[in-house]
Amino acid sequence: MEPKSALSKLSALAQENRLAVFRLLVKAGHDGLPAGEIAAALDVPPNTLSAQLNILSNAGLVEGKRHGRSIIYTANYDAISGLIVFLMEDCCQGREEVCSPIMAAAQSACC
Repeated sequence: MEPKSALSKLSALAQENRLAVFRLLVKAGHDGLPAGEIAAALDVPPNTLSAQLNILSNAGLVEGKRHGRSIIYTANYDAISGLIVFLMEDCCQGREEVCSPIMAAAQSACC
């Protein structure tokens, strides 16, 4: 991943509502959620949510697909995985005592 792409993704997540939207979509899994459910779950006005989803989408962190009259939003797991790898690729220059807790946390959170 290029630094410019990483900065775009980090910038998109560096706002409370956008971070909440992204985390909710991660929890929703590959089925995603329609915009109306996201707005209701986070108590965000639809026009505000639309702007937040647009920023996340432009950063490549979420994807929207039309399903009838609704747009279903999903987290882009490949994008966030790539960002995490970019941030950790030189993890403490191989010092296992630093990287082990990070790896353990990732395994327990995902699996």
